[in-house]
Amino acid sequence: MPKTGRFKNEASKQAYDRIYRELEDTWPVPSTQLEVPTSFGTTHVRRSGTGTETPIVLVHSLGANCLQWHIVIEDLCRDRVVYALDTIGTPGRSVQTSPLTGESDFATWISEVLNELEVDRVHLVGYSQGAWHAVLVALHTPERLASVTLIEPGGVFDKPSWRVLLKMVRAGMRRTDKSIRKLNDWLSPGYVLGDLEFALAKEALNYRPGIGWARILEDAEVQSISVPVLVISGAETVVSNPEQVAARLADLAPEAEVEIYAGTGHGILGHIPDQVIPRLMKFVRNHDDAKRT
Repeated sequence: MPKTGRFKNEASKQAYDRIYRELEDTWPVPSTQLEVPTSFGTTHVRRSGTGTETPIVLVHSLGANCLQWHIVIEDLCRDRVVYALDTIGTPGRSVQTSPLTGESDFATWISEVLNELEVDRVHLVGYSQGAWHAVLVALHTPERLASVTLIEPGGVFDKPSWRVLLKMVRAGMRRTDKSIRKLNDWLSPGYVLGDLEFALAKEALNYRPGIGWARILEDAEVQSISVPVLVISGAETVVSNPEQVAARLADLAPEAEVEIYAGTGHGILGHIPDQVIPRLMKFVRNHDDAKRT
């Protein structure tokens, strides 16, 4: 049955909040924090940047929150406003009060956030699980999007290996520093979480999420995506087969752009931001609304 996300107890929530507050000091640019009401609960939004170009909205990965983007936000918001969200139904400062009962509810949620922010259209960027949420917006409310960028979209265009799920389940059951570090090293070779990021990720395991998991899109769904799409993957990722994803998109959505970076895995955003962000921003600028008029 649909459910709302919550921590297992108040002590876990307070521990998470304490680490979250410490991690906020890593945000390198001025920002404004907003609590945005929606029909699913209050969404925490961090607004950074100025400028008149089409805004960017960032949707984080599994177990993370909007602060995940601190390592790249400075480059993202040089010429525009960027909104980083704490996804409803996940650990963070968003507070879910009503369940998401279907996939289209993610699109409704994003649309309600944009309405409250008085923003018409945005570039939507999703990382890992956030890429799945971004795809749902592209499918159900494409009119709100100037483009969509999917970073490491495991389980969206192809089936992830059973090894990934098994290793994640095992790490979640053991929950020792060693097992969690080992999982991260396997998922994201070349990128080591900082102490605060690691502590927050570990505490996030005590959150019972109110959202589902990604599924493989049907061919007709991929073909129906009408907004410009950029897919970014690490060649060594274990959450998908980037070459197979590229081949499927070439067949079903030939206008989609695909970038595969050698020598990196699922932690591509933290590992090689100096390569990923310039490519992302080139795509975004090519599809700014002002260039369509």
